[in-house]
This record gives sequence, structure tokens and C-alpha cells, in this order.
Amino acid sequence: MFDAQARTPVHILPVEDNPGDVRLTVEALKEGKILVDLQVARDGVEALAILRREAPFEHAPRPDLILLDLNLPRMDGRQVLEIIKADAQLRYIPVVVLTTSAAEQDILQAYHLHANCYITKPVDLEQFIRVVKAIDNFWLTIVCLPQNS
Repeated sequence: MFDAQARTPVHILPVEDNPGDVRLTVEALKEGKILVDLQVARDGVEALAILRREAPFEHAPRPDLILLDLNLPRMDGRQVLEIIKADAQLRYIPVVVLTTSAAEQDILQAYHLHANCYITKPVDLEQFIRVVKAIDNFWLTIVCLPQNS
């Protein structure tokens, strides 16, 4: 759980190639109780470069939470999830799969790869914002997350 009074930002890494979804996520998180710092990855390759602090992301903060779309260019979100959860330095970062797919196969595979939760993106604008706010409330207010190293 994060102390809302301590103005240290929570670092969130949305991995999302849809600019509209990124914009809605940013707006919904701005309205939360916690100070949030977002660094967006537009595809799976960029996400891993940020997480591994590879050039040009050497000074990127380690995220406290990852919001991962499954259908990404260059490297699929499933591959990204598998790599994150197999890496001893990254596996404890919670990964929330936030994707359009409601396919049972995708849900099962995400949990098999150790996703921390799976959420199907609503197509309705207001519902999407509610979902992001619920993620904010649960993962940043209620849950105790490991401290960044």
C-alpha cells in the first residue's frame, strides 16, 4: 500500500500501442488519490528495453505496476509477460493484463504465464475509465506491493 501523503510517485508502465487507450488511461489515473508517474511503452520490445534499462532508457524508474496489452506490434504481450515472469529481477512487478481479448485461451495462457490479473477492456468510454480507476484503487491503494530495488 502506498502512503498518499508521501508525495513519492508510483511508477506505472502501460504497454499499449493504441494512443486513444493511452490517453484515457492517463486521464483516469490523474484523477486518482496517488501521485502517478507514467512511462508508456508502445510495443513489447520497447517495454523490455525500459524494464531492462537499456539505451535510451538507462534512467527509467523500475515500475511498481505494469499494464500490459496482449496484441502489440514487434513483440506480442504474451511473449513480454513470459519474459518478465522468467526474469528474477522483474518477476515481482505485478502485471495487469488489460486487453480487448475475452478469449478463454488468452485468459488461461495469461494466468499460466503468471499474470497477476486479467481484465478485458470495455469498449464503452465511461466503463473503460471506471476500469482504470478500479485498477488504480485496488493496486495502488489496497494492495501491498514490493518496494522497488
